[in-house]
Amino acid sequence: MSREAFRIGGVDVPAGTRRALELPIARLPHGAMAALPCVVVHGARPGPAVFITGAVHGDELTGVEVARRVLAQVRARDLHGTLVAVPMVNVFGVTEGSRFLPDRRDLNRSFPGSERGSLAGRLAHMVMTEIVAPCQVGIDVHSGSDHRHNLPQVRGDLDDPRTRELADIFGAPISIHARERSGSLRGEAAARGKKVLLYEAGGPHLFDPHAVDVGVAGVLRVLGALDMINASPIDHRTHPRISRRTLWTRALRGGLFRVETRLGARVRKGQALGTISDVMGHRLARVKAREGGVVVGLRMNPVVFQGDALVHVAVLEEPASSAGKRGAKVGGAVSTPAAPAPFRPQASDPEEARPPRDDGSHEGDA
Repeated sequence: MSREAFRIGGVDVPAGTRRALELPIARLPHGAMAALPCVVVHGARPGPAVFITGAVHGDELTGVEVARRVLAQVRARDLHGTLVAVPMVNVFGVTEGSRFLPDRRDLNRSFPGSERGSLAGRLAHMVMTEIVAPCQVGIDVHSGSDHRHNLPQVRGDLDDPRTRELADIFGAPISIHARERSGSLRGEAAARGKKVLLYEAGGPHLFDPHAVDVGVAGVLRVLGALDMINASPIDHRTHPRISRRTLWTRALRGGLFRVETRLGARVRKGQALGTISDVMGHRLARVKAREGGVVVGLRMNPVVFQGDALVHVAVLEEPASSAGKRGAKVGGAVSTPAAPAPFRPQASDPEEARPPRDDGSHEGDA
């Protein structure tokens, strides 16, 4: 018996085929129709449905390239299940080079949206009904915004066993426990029983090669563990370190910030992270780590105002019994010789997320 077609936007995608579509969003002031580009790879064989989304914020382009490269390695005739890729969710923001939509709303605070709401609400509603609803698992790709760059990291509800398993399989250098924020794509999808990872890496307005490489490898690992593709054993996967608390060190005064650390560096409480000087180079303030941990975010624009977020540090959770078995440097952990058992989507459990400290950062949905 042949597999049923996958229906999206009123279009049926037959099993064993790939289809690129443009889902109409809204008419622009000059009359042209703005559309949401997506690609559906509907496998010839049954399996789970997974979505990949990129550029929910228009200045965060890492997901655009991650989705393109993943699609290049997935063939419908070999796929078990369905892959729905939306490389450029916020088409309006990407066009304008802006994080936001033309109505000045943050799309990642507008879910689940409304069919008759604002422009952001209408786009959010379309993503929820056409992309999220038919899937069981999702990977939402983000990057740093507003002159900030991020170490490759996964965020999710690590208290949920299946989400934690997916995060471990993805294999980013660090996994950060983060509550599901109401209004975000991840939060609203999780509220509907979906298991969603948020991958953060790189900076705004660019394709960072390392960020893209880690993202592509992670997505393919997840698809392999879901038995959707024939993936080689995960024998060079980094074992993620875990963090349940992150905090920003902020500028005590305005000036020119000269950074003295790097992404992925281990820092001690009180360690110098940089200096703030005046235009003539006279030091005005020393920037020091508020806690020990790993640098997961950096401001790259040296011009700072008082209160600007400068260095983002993740406080690491110490392994219970394997402290001597893992590499001390993030990204340099020992490899795991065998692939984990395939992940099987299950019915959702009640979500009990522990809120992390909110230091005013607005990357991703954290």
